[in-house]
Amino acid sequence: RGGKGAMARALTPTGADPAVPASLTRRANPLRPRSHAMGMTLSSDAKASQGKRGERGKGAAAAAATVEAGDYFSEGDKRPIVLFDGVCNLCNGGVNLMLRVDRKSNLRFAALQSDAGKNLLERSGRDRDDISSIVLVEDDSSYIKSEAVLKIAKYVAMPFPVLASFFLPLPLFIRDGIYDTVADNRYSIFGKTDQCRLGDTASSASFQDRFIP
Repeated sequence: RGGKGAMARALTPTGADPAVPASLTRRANPLRPRSHAMGMTLSSDAKASQGKRGERGKGAAAAAATVEAGDYFSEGDKRPIVLFDGVCNLCNGGVNLMLRVDRKSNLRFAALQSDAGKNLLERSGRDRDDISSIVLVEDDSSYIKSEAVLKIAKYVAMPFPVLASFFLPLPLFIRDGIYDTVADNRYSIFGKTDQCRLGDTASSASFQDRFIP
């Protein structure tokens, strides 16, 4: 009997209970691949879910980036925006004049060097670091150089709209030629400031809401 028991133990798989019939042991094994396959399915579903969440996250990040970049005409304020050189004394003097004669607050302002200015330059198809010209940005169009100046004149009080009508018939190359001559020498003639203007410089800051930082 001792020899038969030793032989039975030798034939029994390691870790198996000799009291359990071998047929039941064999039937239990096929469940393992099924369990593994189920685990793989759950893992794939989890990955797919994570992928969808990742896509939603990317979409939200893109939307946030768009807001940060600034759609400056989307909040019901369709007023044009004047982009000016924030360190140019001549340009800052022009902005002060426009604030005084724009009695209906038709215009908003942003320095070319500001974040808003760079975003609006790009929106207008210009280089983000281009400060060579004043730019008037409207909801669906933009203007530079002499065209911008004459267009701005139409938004402010008299007599500037009338004055603009006298210069408008001049050929563009003549108007822009005059503009370029002044713009190219604006620092040497009128000087520049050490700090870029991002808002109303008056002590009352009464026009601060007209500036986009």
